[in-house]
Amino acid sequence: MDMAPTPPPDGEPRWLNGDEQRVWRAYLQATTLLDDFLDRQLQRDAGMPHVYYGLLVQLSDAPRRRLRMTELAKIMKITRSRLSHAVARLEKSGWVRREDCPSDKRGQLAILTDEGFEVLARTAPGHVTAVRQSLFDRLTPEQQKSLGEIMTIVAEGLQPKEAGADLPWLR
Repeated sequence: MDMAPTPPPDGEPRWLNGDEQRVWRAYLQATTLLDDFLDRQLQRDAGMPHVYYGLLVQLSDAPRRRLRMTELAKIMKITRSRLSHAVARLEKSGWVRREDCPSDKRGQLAILTDEGFEVLARTAPGHVTAVRQSLFDRLTPEQQKSLGEIMTIVAEGLQPKEAGADLPWLR
C-alpha cells in the first residue's frame, strides 16, 4: 500500500495534530534513549559501538562468515565510507579481515575472524539481556506483535522503489 503524503490543496504542510505530535516525540525520545542504552552496554561489555556489533552479527549469519562490502553496507543501511572506517577499526581489533573478491577484482569481502566470532559469542548474552530489559520486558505480547507490525509497515514504506535512488550504501 503506497502511503505517499497528499499535500493539501493550498500547498501548506499537513501539520501534526496534538496526538500525532505526542506520538512523534515519544518515538524520537524512545529511539534515542534505546540507541544510547544499547550503545553504552556494548561499549562497557565489549568496547564497541552498537553499529560494530551489528556488523559482526551480519557477518556471523553470512555463509562462511563473509560478505561483500557493498552487500554489508546495503544490509546495514550505511554509507560505504562509514562501513570502510568501521571495518578498518574491526580489523585493528583482529575481529574482521578483508580480502579481495575472487569473482570481481573491484570488490572486497569482509570476513569475520575466529577472534571476532568469539567476541560476538561472549557479548551476545549481555546484549540480548539489555534488549529484553529495555524493550521486550516492558511490552505485553500483544504490544510486541503490534510494534513488529508497525515497524514492518514503516520500513517497507521507506524502501526505495526506483533504481537510481540516492541510497546511503551506494555513496
